[in-house]
Amino acid sequence: MLQFFSKYKFFGLVMVVLSAIIIYLMYQALTPKKRLPVYQPSMVNPELVDSTLHDTKKYHTIADFSLINQNGDTITENNYKNKIYVADFFFTTCPTICPIMTKNMAEIQHNILADEDVLLLSHSVTPQIDSVARLKKYAEEKGVVDSKWNLVTGDKRQIYELARKSYLAVKNDGDGGPFDMIHTENFILVDKERRIRGFYDGTDAEDIEKLLTDLEVLRASYTE
Repeated sequence: MLQFFSKYKFFGLVMVVLSAIIIYLMYQALTPKKRLPVYQPSMVNPELVDSTLHDTKKYHTIADFSLINQNGDTITENNYKNKIYVADFFFTTCPTICPIMTKNMAEIQHNILADEDVLLLSHSVTPQIDSVARLKKYAEEKGVVDSKWNLVTGDKRQIYELARKSYLAVKNDGDGGPFDMIHTENFILVDKERRIRGFYDGTDAEDIEKLLTDLEVLRASYTE
């Protein structure tokens, strides 16, 4: 009897390993992969959606834009074509949430430095103050890598319309006029099709971790 078991010991071990592999593969095949939602205005807190978009239920994408970055270069939607990116809204003289947001965006930058598919985009909400020179100084102080992260200024009405009608990031309506002011902590994850895939509190460490996790999920969806 012992000789019998000794003779087939190797065969038994092989069968155990193969069985384990088969069970693992079956588990992977049957476990649904995580998918990020594609956010439409009707899915978002109405307070964050421009009143003209409340009933929009599909096909929402980020609008075309043309702004100027910290190097004086014109940045348009074409600079983000076929890219995943994280967008936010800030201003260089903000003493409250913006320094925290910029620090957290820098952490995201550190995580995506080697990934050519992912970029960052920060819009100044005080473009009349945030000149190219001011943005350049701010970028140097905060460790912005020009190839990964654009800080943009330009036409205030365009920036505010993007915030409200494209990124769904602001709780109040407005016209982008001289007395209109946006102050939002939202980070927005945008996919290669210019669709919103996630909203995150840019001042919250746990939300930044969630963003990084969701970013991995989104990246993986393009390799399947």
